[in-house]
Amino acid sequence: MTFALRNVALVAHVDHGKTTLVDALLRSTGVFSAHQAVVDRVMDSNDQERERGITILAKAASVQWGDIKINLVDTPGHADFGGEVERSLELVDGVVLLVDAAEGPLPQTRYVLSKALARGIPAILVLNKVDRQDARPEEVLDEVYELFMDLGASDADIEFPVISAIARDAKAVTGIGMPGDDADLTPLLQAIVDTVPAPVVDVEGPLQAIVTNLDASDYLGRLAIGRVVRGTMRKGDRVALLDEEVLEGTKPVERKLSGLMGFTGISRDEVDERVAGDLFVVAGFPEVEIGDTLADPVDPEPLPRLSVDEPVIRMTFGVNTSPLAGKEGKYLTSRHLRERLEREVLGNVSIRLEDTDSPDVLEVAGRGELQLAVLIETMRREGYELQTSRPEVIVKEIDGKRQEPLERGVCDVPEEHVGTVTQALAPRKGRVTDLRPGDTGRTVVTFEAPARGLIGFRGLLLTATRGTALLHTHHAGWTPWVGDLPHRQGGAMMADRQGATTAYALDNLQTRGELFVGAGVQVYEGMIIGENSRPDDMIVNAVREKQKTNIRTHAADEAVKLVPPKEHTLESAIEFIAEDELVEVTPENIRIRKRILKEQDRRRLKR
Repeated sequence: MTFALRNVALVAHVDHGKTTLVDALLRSTGVFSAHQAVVDRVMDSNDQERERGITILAKAASVQWGDIKINLVDTPGHADFGGEVERSLELVDGVVLLVDAAEGPLPQTRYVLSKALARGIPAILVLNKVDRQDARPEEVLDEVYELFMDLGASDADIEFPVISAIARDAKAVTGIGMPGDDADLTPLLQAIVDTVPAPVVDVEGPLQAIVTNLDASDYLGRLAIGRVVRGTMRKGDRVALLDEEVLEGTKPVERKLSGLMGFTGISRDEVDERVAGDLFVVAGFPEVEIGDTLADPVDPEPLPRLSVDEPVIRMTFGVNTSPLAGKEGKYLTSRHLRERLEREVLGNVSIRLEDTDSPDVLEVAGRGELQLAVLIETMRREGYELQTSRPEVIVKEIDGKRQEPLERGVCDVPEEHVGTVTQALAPRKGRVTDLRPGDTGRTVVTFEAPARGLIGFRGLLLTATRGTALLHTHHAGWTPWVGDLPHRQGGAMMADRQGATTAYALDNLQTRGELFVGAGVQVYEGMIIGENSRPDDMIVNAVREKQKTNIRTHAADEAVKLVPPKEHTLESAIEFIAEDELVEVTPENIRIRKRILKEQDRRRLKR
C-alpha cells in the first residue's frame, strides 16, 4: 500500500543553504502565518548552532503541499556530525542535494551523498545561490555529475532532476536558469513529489518501528523518535522494546504507549496513530536507545540495528583538579561527569565512552575535533567543570601494519597564500592532489593528510592567511603510520606560584614570548600563561610586584604598556596543548595547565 506522503532529507556541505531552504519551504507552504514573526534558520534552535552558523543536530518538520504531506529532515553538513546524517537517512526515501552554484560540490557534499547512494535512495539536485555574481551553474552541474560517477552511481541515480534556486528569496526554477520575480518553490515541491517514492508499506502486518533519535521532555521523560516501517502504531497499545539484549535471548520489555506524537510544521502534536511510512515521537520507554526496534508483542521481529562510521579521534575528560577548581561550576564530581557523558552516548551513536586507569578520568572518542569541542562547550554551558587532554588519533592494525586515519581537505584561499598552504602541509605529511581556480582572485587547494597532522592546522592556517582561508575536511580512509609529526614551535611559559598577575611582571615577560593572560588574572603553579619564543619550557613569576622605596616610585609603573594577550578559544586551546598538558574548562574560563602542576614532581617523573 502507498500513501500521499513523502519523506525527504536535505543534505549539503556546510553553509550551502539547507536550513535557509527549510525556512523557505515552511513559509511557502503556510506553516507560518503572514503576520507571524519567525527567526531566520528556525531549525537551528541550539545556541551553538546559531553562534557557529552550522547544523549540529538533525531535526524534522513537515509541510502540506496539496494532498501530500512532506516530512523534511534537516541534516548537518559537517562530517564530524556524520552520525546524525546516517541516522537521518534511515527516516527518508529520498534526498534533496543542495550545492552552492559558485562553490560547487565540496568534501561534505561527497560525504553525505555517498551515504545516500549507499542506501539506494534517489536524489534531487538544487543549485542554490544562482544569483551570486560568481555563480557558475553549468560547471557546477558537470562537477556534480563527476562526483556521482566517482561514487559509483548507477545510471538511474544519475538521472536526477535539476532545480536552480535562491533559497533566501524562496524562488526556484526547473533546470539551469535564474528564477523570475514571480517565481516560488513550486518546481522544487513538484520535483519532490515526482522523484521521491511514496513509502510502499504493509499497514496490516505486525508493528515494526526503528528508533533513530532520542529527546527528553520535563513532563513525559525520554522520547523516542523514528519511523514506522510496518503496521500501525496506536496510542495506548502495548508495544515490545527489542534492544541489543533481546537479540541475545532475553525477554523483551513490554509497555503501554503513554504518548504518541507526529510532526506538524515545526511542532509535535498529539496523534492517535501513526501508520507505516510516517515518522513518530513516543513516550513511555525510559530505557529506549538509538537503533532499538518497537514491535508487536505477539510477533516481535527486530529490524537491523543502525550502524555508523567508527570514531577516529579520542580525548580524556577528567574531574577538574586545579587549585581554582569548584569556584565557578555547578557539577564537579566524577559521578556528575560520568552521568552526563553516558547521557550523551545514549543520544549520539557516533561517540564512544571508555574507562581509564583512573576513576576520575573517562576516554571519549568521536568523529573529529569539532564534534568533541561542541560536546565540551555544551557541558561547560550546563555548569560542568572538567579538564581535557590533547586529541589523539585512533590507530588500527590492518594486514599486520599500523594504520592511522586519513583526511581529505579542501582549502579555499587567496592566490597569494597558496604557497603558505603547501608549506604548512609539507611537514605534516600532507599531499596536494588538485589545484583549481575558485572565486575571483582565489584558488581551491585539495589535499590529503593524516588526521594527526591536521590537529591545530586550522588555527595555523587562519593566522598565516589573516583569516581569509576556508578549510573543510572529512575522513577519507586509512593510511600507513607516517611517523613523528611537528607540533607547536615554542615551549610553555608556566607560572611558579599562585596569585594575581601584575603588569610589572608581565612587562618583563612579554619580550620572552606570547602571553595568554593580562594583568590582574588569578594564576596558579603549573598554569601555562604564555608560549615561549624558544622550544623549551620556562618557569616564570607572573605575580611579582615592584618593590617601592623613596627612590623607586609608582610613577614609572604608568609607563608599562602590555601587548594584548592571545585569548584562547576552546578549539585553539585543545589544538595548542602538548601531551603533558591539559585544558581546564569551567563555565567562566578556559585555562591551559601542565598535567603535573609542581615542578619538583615533574622533575622526579623525568628521572
